[in-house]
Amino acid sequence: MGVDMSNPPNSHIKDFFASPALSLSLAGIFRGANVSHAAAAGSVEVEEGDEGSGGGRREETVEISSETSGPMRSRSDNDLEGEGEHDEDDIGDGDGDNDDKNKKKKRKKYHRHTAEQIREMEALFKESPHPDEKQRQQLSKQLGLAPRQVKFWFQNRRTQIKAIQERHENSLLKTEMDKLREENKTMRETINKACCPNCGTATTSRGTALTTEEQQLRIENAKLKAEVEKLRAVIGKYSPGATASCSAANDQENRSSLDFYTGIFGLDKKRITEIANQAMEELKKMATAGEPLWVRSVETGREILNYDEYTKEFGSENSSNNGRPKRSIEASRETRVVFADLPTLVQSFMDVNRWKEMFPFLISKAATVDVICNGEGANRNGAVQLMFAEVQMLTPMVPTREVYFVRYCKQLNAEQWAIVDVSIDKVEDNIDASLVKCRKRPSGCIIEDKSNGHCKVIWVEHLECQKSTVHTMFRTVVHSGLAFGARHWMATLQLQCERLVFFMATNVPTKDSTGVATLAGRKSILKLAQRMTWSFCRAIGASSYHTWSKVSSKTGEDIRISSRKNLNDPGEPVGLILCAVSSVWLPVPPHILFDFLRDEARRNEWDIMSNGGPVQATANLAKGQDRGNAVTILKMKSKENNMWVLQDSGTNAYESMVIYAPVDTNGMQSVINGCDSSNLAILPSGFSILPDGHESRPLVITSRQEEKSTEGGCLLTIAFQILTNTSPTAKLTMESVDSVNALISCTLKNIKTSLQCEDS
Repeated sequence: MGVDMSNPPNSHIKDFFASPALSLSLAGIFRGANVSHAAAAGSVEVEEGDEGSGGGRREETVEISSETSGPMRSRSDNDLEGEGEHDEDDIGDGDGDNDDKNKKKKRKKYHRHTAEQIREMEALFKESPHPDEKQRQQLSKQLGLAPRQVKFWFQNRRTQIKAIQERHENSLLKTEMDKLREENKTMRETINKACCPNCGTATTSRGTALTTEEQQLRIENAKLKAEVEKLRAVIGKYSPGATASCSAANDQENRSSLDFYTGIFGLDKKRITEIANQAMEELKKMATAGEPLWVRSVETGREILNYDEYTKEFGSENSSNNGRPKRSIEASRETRVVFADLPTLVQSFMDVNRWKEMFPFLISKAATVDVICNGEGANRNGAVQLMFAEVQMLTPMVPTREVYFVRYCKQLNAEQWAIVDVSIDKVEDNIDASLVKCRKRPSGCIIEDKSNGHCKVIWVEHLECQKSTVHTMFRTVVHSGLAFGARHWMATLQLQCERLVFFMATNVPTKDSTGVATLAGRKSILKLAQRMTWSFCRAIGASSYHTWSKVSSKTGEDIRISSRKNLNDPGEPVGLILCAVSSVWLPVPPHILFDFLRDEARRNEWDIMSNGGPVQATANLAKGQDRGNAVTILKMKSKENNMWVLQDSGTNAYESMVIYAPVDTNGMQSVINGCDSSNLAILPSGFSILPDGHESRPLVITSRQEEKSTEGGCLLTIAFQILTNTSPTAKLTMESVDSVNALISCTLKNIKTSLQCEDS
């Protein structure tokens, strides 16, 4: 928000800068400064200490004087030589002794800038608010001022502009907050009149229409509350004399880092740009270097970073000396060819919403906090932006990682682009280091256009994280760097690029689109399946979206329970939704388990909903080159009724998923015909399958290739979501918890029995 200083400011702004209140405002602007108000002289002085060679302080006087703030006196270098006006009462006769001189306190001498001097400095300020040494020297000779006076005048002028901007922003925020408070109050009154205060049931004769309106008001009310709290935090941060409330301080441990970082303003953009450029150079070396920086493992075939060589090449950060807990380093690199053109990839990284959609299995939250530079062109060459991301595994048993970083996009040559991420928590003092539990060292990707709809991508992931306790089941896959490493990111990117190509294709072979007659119907089904998968990924992770409770099942597995209320989201059934998740280890290769779970011919072996009856696939839509990447519509026939199930299965080099949900028959028919699927309520359940991270050794040595096995077991996460009550105001009951507990236990038992691993 800029201020045009070419027009005279309002009179109340002049009064503000001429008043004693200015000293209080400046106290918040100059950190560590001592502000004094010379009431008699009408001046403000700020004394700052600079570090000297002997560790002492060198006092500097910051003077404020401009035609905006009115005539103000300032201390000059000439005062030290006895120039300027003196008060006769303070002039000694020169013959008194030293004691008398020490007892007398001389008044400070001031120099008033002339109108001509102010006009000349104002003219230069409009062209260059930060003049260099040469410009200051030239102006000082022209105006007959000391270079130090010119330097301080420009410094104080910038301070005045900043103060005006902050006061104006605070005024707008306060007005907006008051408006939201009134709307909040009005909605509370409307809800209280429209429903029973005890049970939330509508009390008027308008019935269903009023209930829908009430639900909408409740949603809007919650949004307004969040907005009011956000504005209150911003105003409290910048209003003079404001202090944080005790409740806010107590809640700081529990709230998301995104809420904290969104309130940051006044970042040192020049310093951030320098760090981004340094990170880009490091990324290019990390992506292209071979041995001895990267050494390939003989056992796993993965590349391992030689940290000694890294330290020699790039130096080491003394992060352990800053009072932080001990941290672990995770570094990985992966190179693959993906089915996407270069502009699509670059734009997907720079648009935070498209970035979340590209990595739904990994990113539970993401936001662009601030834009340092917008960049040029459609691909935003040179763009620099501050971002926040919460990275997760698809299980509540592994904590999420919150990362705050700068993303920099740059075109290297005609065929290559680079996108680098780097954390900058050391740059700004107002970033709480206790919230930064995971830092990104220079990470990102080099994208090379192959001119045939494909791109070669070299991905480097380099993290520095606080050491934390991880469940023994997931310890190997997390500590080996597989869970959050480059291989996982690249496998997900490759899968999502394939999905996008198959979604946009207009010449799909019949074998890849059986059971659906039209292209519009195919796209509508794939879009619904994509929404179902995103919903599943959001529901089962350890994100701060959820609060998980641990429950033990009768068969010994630990089950995590979480509940949420859907008031008016048309994509899910309205009411109280219960989500239950359990993770187990099975001594079965991941691809064997994946093929078993997605096979409709064997579904009745584990799926309780089928009641042991036959399951028939009526539609099968390919969404990738692997036969396991498909969307299927299943019909389950039983004595009572026929049920339709939408199933989305996907597999890549790291993980596999089978996600499904019962769907309304009439609604699904309209989707098959090409109608919009956004209002079809769907509640997904399903499975996530990961390798356990252990590379098993063959028990015997043989020349037969098929008997050589290096596959370990797998980590299976099973999740069920059920609608326990159609009323959003209902309470979660133990009967619902026991039911979903039994459902998970029975399903796991059936899977183990079918795969002959009951003793696992």
